[in-house]
Amino acid sequence: MKFWKIVTAIGTVGLGTAAIAEEAAEDKIMRAMSAAPMMISGEATVLDMDGSVIREGTNGWTCYPGVPLVPGSMDPMCNDQVWQNWIAAAMKGETFTTDVIGFSYMLQGDGMVSNDDPAATDMEVGTWVKEAPHLMLLMPRSALADMPNTPLIPGPYTMWSDTPMVHLMVPLADRPEGSVISHQH
Repeated sequence: MKFWKIVTAIGTVGLGTAAIAEEAAEDKIMRAMSAAPMMISGEATVLDMDGSVIREGTNGWTCYPGVPLVPGSMDPMCNDQVWQNWIAAAMKGETFTTDVIGFSYMLQGDGMVSNDDPAATDMEVGTWVKEAPHLMLLMPRSALADMPNTPLIPGPYTMWSDTPMVHLMVPLADRPEGSVISHQH
């Protein structure tokens, strides 16, 4: 799923199926907490995808239970304030820049997403990746300039490198077989 879909979901009133709407708050909290180490998620604010507070936190982190836009995948995530500012800017259609590093955890991984374009929907174009557990970093664009921009190599890489939404992906586990599809020539 990734941020474009998350941002779209947060900004959409009434998103989700009736089953998700009726899901117990405790279940959403547990799923949201699974996105990051307990030392972070245990005291984080948990927001539902409509932006409503499920649980107030005390440590400055915000976790989301995820949205089932990819069948069988909920893609929970936990963000520091820099990532929350990134989401707010994206929701308003504003360009985001930062001079500090921002951290977001997705320890449950995420669904198949374009590595090239956050709004892409055609899996026959570009490079697509279904990332295993990973950490995402926002940082000054100049710090990302020499980073590889493909998940076809081992190690960290930039996602959406030609957009204002560029961020560094740091895989924390091996991807399953077939989790990268590339139509690059």
